[in-house]
Amino acid sequence: MHAHREIDVLYSDHHQYLVGWLRRRIGCIEHAQDLAQDTFVRLMSGRAQPAGQPLRQPRAWLTTIAHGLLVDHVRRQDVERAYLDALAVVPEAQVMSPEERLQILQALVQVDALLDGLPSRARTAFLMSRLDGLTYADIALQMQLSLSAIEKYMATALRHLVLRLAA
Repeated sequence: MHAHREIDVLYSDHHQYLVGWLRRRIGCIEHAQDLAQDTFVRLMSGRAQPAGQPLRQPRAWLTTIAHGLLVDHVRRQDVERAYLDALAVVPEAQVMSPEERLQILQALVQVDALLDGLPSRARTAFLMSRLDGLTYADIALQMQLSLSAIEKYMATALRHLVLRLAA
């Protein structure tokens, strides 16, 4: 119960500040309110707890959590925009149902999250291999790198994915 009281105090003291901070970054009050609410939901779920000491800078702590949620939000928007752009060029006979589109979009967001933190060249090589079906030699030609560099990037990508999936 003590933790909920602390969150209540944080909410009443800093919620409006957090909404304003988010609104200045994304320009939309509704999204800012949603992300601020998600920040406090994360606190209540126990996934974002301070390191067992009193908070000296609660606004800095809250904005750090909110910033991570904001990055996820922007990334999801980018993936959705790219998916919708790709979907716009699909012939009408091949258009999927809204449920199928949502499932694919959710899968794309999950893949993007798995690849987060991967160095850009390793990410590019991995996507060229898995999405475009290119051989390592073809990737090396397109990226103007050696075959051994591509092999190293692919090993890095696969190791990264295995560690992310195991976590």
